Amino acid sequence: MRTFLSLTSKTASRPIRAHFQPQTLPRYISRTYAMGHSVPPLSDKSLLKTQTYVNGEWIDARSGQTFEVKDPSTGKLIGTQPEMNREDTEAAIRAAEAALPGFRAMTGRQRSKLRKWYDLMVENADDLAKLITWENGKPMADAKGEVAYAANFFEWFSEEAPRTYGDTIPATVAGNRVFTVKEPVGVCGLITPWNFPAAMITRKIGPALAAGCTVVAKSPGETPFTAAALAELAHRAGIPKGVVNFVTALKNTAEVGETLTSSPIVRKVSFTGSTGVGKLLMKQSADTLKKLSFELGGNAPFIVFDDADLDVAVAGAIASKFRSSGQTCVCANRLYVQKGIYDAFATAFADKVKNFKVGGGYDEGVTHGPLIHDRAVSKVQAHVDDAVSQGGKVLVGGQKMPDLGANFFQPTVIRDMTDDMKLAHEETFGPVAGLFPFATEAEVVKLANAAEVGLAGYFFSKDVQRCYRVAEALEVGMVGVNTGLISDPAAPFGGVKHSGFGREGSSLGVEEYQITKMITLGGMGQPLQGS
Repeated sequence: MRTFLSLTSKTASRPIRAHFQPQTLPRYISRTYAMGHSVPPLSDKSLLKTQTYVNGEWIDARSGQTFEVKDPSTGKLIGTQPEMNREDTEAAIRAAEAALPGFRAMTGRQRSKLRKWYDLMVENADDLAKLITWENGKPMADAKGEVAYAANFFEWFSEEAPRTYGDTIPATVAGNRVFTVKEPVGVCGLITPWNFPAAMITRKIGPALAAGCTVVAKSPGETPFTAAALAELAHRAGIPKGVVNFVTALKNTAEVGETLTSSPIVRKVSFTGSTGVGKLLMKQSADTLKKLSFELGGNAPFIVFDDADLDVAVAGAIASKFRSSGQTCVCANRLYVQKGIYDAFATAFADKVKNFKVGGGYDEGVTHGPLIHDRAVSKVQAHVDDAVSQGGKVLVGGQKMPDLGANFFQPTVIRDMTDDMKLAHEETFGPVAGLFPFATEAEVVKLANAAEVGLAGYFFSKDVQRCYRVAEALEVGMVGVNTGLISDPAAPFGGVKHSGFGREGSSLGVEEYQITKMITLGGMGQPLQGS
């Protein structure tokens, strides 16, 4: 019997404020949601699904097993989802295989009906945002931003679907005519993370469908309800059965992943997640020689030169580092500030962080929510403790927030960081900003490139020549110059080195789900008849 919490509950009569020292903590900590305030009810309660979507139908796992999904803010049960296994995944793959011939035969213009899915996301944006906040914890403002971003991928790729052009190639053999056509690669396995429960799904499904592929998507075990709501909207949009299939699992996640990577039917796997898991999936895909695109770990350098606009740089650092409480793959992880501006930047940056409001995502005015689970909190605490033990000075934050809940951690700024500290070499994936001083341009570029990963990098400078010089020198797949926000459906997203390969978004995103077929016509150089 599947259960889930009521969307309404008794509201506390007044908020309870946490005790803190104003010089070290954000100025107001909201506890209303964590203490039991109501979850705003969905306008359309049918978007809350406790089954998964395969071959156009809502189904349970064949074993009847389920797993629990809990609210990271309160630790309370949201509901359960089917604990699917190899057999369930193989059934979803067969459904996608059966749907492929008919779907790939559609014209790009017909597949552009993906636009209807976009329209339904826009119409149901508030409900989708509520689900994201509920299972992910990010504040409603962030969740609404994610829904808009996620929907835009469907809009973008609905427009790309009719424009998957081939080429005409001048042949070197007289009488031959050479051209290429783009064809869908086939059935695709998509594995997405919890930190953007909507956007990571649409960024993969959008181009796959635009190219004419069918998909089996493994939704994240921490945040499957957002994926289920998107599946319901796909059904309403008239996406043909079997074209989009969702597999859910928590305990069996590795088994599901191995089924997707080893299946000879699945011709492409796209994965967003850790570098370690990406390497494992790549090994598992080797026997079937799949096409792969991996967006893996990051350790983004964020560089502020002496000639930067201080206010712009501080705003950029806030946007990059603390969005979603630092739980993004492209967020600033190592903040390098040139010595001439270091003290001023540290003061201005810490002052901004002190004004954050931490609490449950539904509470009014909250800017930052919880981390996803206690393991994330433990890693953040370990990075802070390591920095402090080696001389780092905490300017704001630095502690867990048990009065709010087990998964809350204070937004933290630490100065006087050194390259020996864990934060310099490991992705924190949490709300901790470490400020590293540097002297010269050459020094900081060397430090920035020392990481084995290379997803995103940022720097701030008014020197136009330096902007070109440093942007070209950074060993990353994406560079933000005088901005801390680089994500855009029109822009290619992806990394280099151990951050993976392949690009998502932009026109390049469709190419990841296509093969190029070359066709040569011989004997085409005969003289015109009657001449």
